[in-house]
Amino acid sequence: MPTRPWVGSVPVPWRSWLARSQDLTATVHTIIRTTIGQYYVTQAVQRGSERAIGHAGSGTCIQRFGSSINLNLHLHIIFLAGVYRDRTAQRHPPRLRQGAPPSDADLAAVLHTLSRRVIRQLRRLGYLETGVEPPVATGYAPRRDTTPEFARPMAASVRQRIAFGDRAGQHVRRIGSGFGTEGEAPRLTGPHCASVHGFALHANTAIPAHRRDQVEQRIRSTARGAVSLARLQADANGDLVYTFTHPWSDGTTGMRRSPLELLEELAALVPRPHVHLVRYGGCLAPHSHLREAILPTPRQQGLDAPEVCPTSPRWSWARRRQRVCALDMMHCPWCQHGTLRLLAVMTQGAVIRQILRHLQRSVDPPPIAPARSRQAPCDWVA
Repeated sequence: MPTRPWVGSVPVPWRSWLARSQDLTATVHTIIRTTIGQYYVTQAVQRGSERAIGHAGSGTCIQRFGSSINLNLHLHIIFLAGVYRDRTAQRHPPRLRQGAPPSDADLAAVLHTLSRRVIRQLRRLGYLETGVEPPVATGYAPRRDTTPEFARPMAASVRQRIAFGDRAGQHVRRIGSGFGTEGEAPRLTGPHCASVHGFALHANTAIPAHRRDQVEQRIRSTARGAVSLARLQADANGDLVYTFTHPWSDGTTGMRRSPLELLEELAALVPRPHVHLVRYGGCLAPHSHLREAILPTPRQQGLDAPEVCPTSPRWSWARRRQRVCALDMMHCPWCQHGTLRLLAVMTQGAVIRQILRHLQRSVDPPPIAPARSRQAPCDWVA
């Protein structure tokens, strides 16, 4: 089905609040997701569809990092470009009613609505002052009192400052001029991009139908890791230099951190246990009654053989090997018709070595490098 990625972010001072609180992240994500979903449902209603039977669908990747390995929590939401009409009463499968691409005015209206809803909810929860314009923070921070060891590096990472060490409170050292280039023209926000009160929304990318490769590429990009080791190098002074793929608008091309400062940034990026960074909403939610009728069949997913239990969310071992290792374990290499099965699992070392000797293979495993280098002893002073 055709899809459209939406990227939403909140004002910079509020991102540390979302990073500290799982409940607040879920609340803000629900507001943003439902507001965009209501836009698609309203668009279908204007074309003659009933509001009660229209269901939008989305999948969200909560990304906690920015391009400079700083804490920058924002939402990458992939929406179905339309709404599914619920036709279970007529005993018919749901059908997608594709909508028109959003205009710049539509995007601004959606952003204005969700910003008002988020601000109103933050006032109810006590994060913002009531009856004060523009919004003013109250200083309420639940995790700052319970777990200050996590709240301090998170707040510093959002502002790109150092929380501990000799350079505590100072900005992360940038590489490049930082002032832009001479004669550089101002850069517009761009088509299908809007910002208001620190909120930003981007929806300029559209993925047509039957392009599962583009959908997978988009999901791999949004669900990628925070650090690219190819762009992380050590300089002659022992500092770690992390370069950007594209220079910033002010001319910054990278960041320089000490090893301790990098560990501080990585600690701030690690989410709390049991925090889900991938979430589904609308008709794609796990408890939606339309989900089973919308999910693609094994044949549509490119699988020749059906699963043993199609309704189970778990993948078989053969499917995992094919997905991760690119090994075809679904067909017999001799007849190309039968499916491979596990007959026995050998765990005895003596039996394994005997079989390897008979096959004239190496019995000893390859050496493994130690997890860490040997460190010189040091004295700890309280």
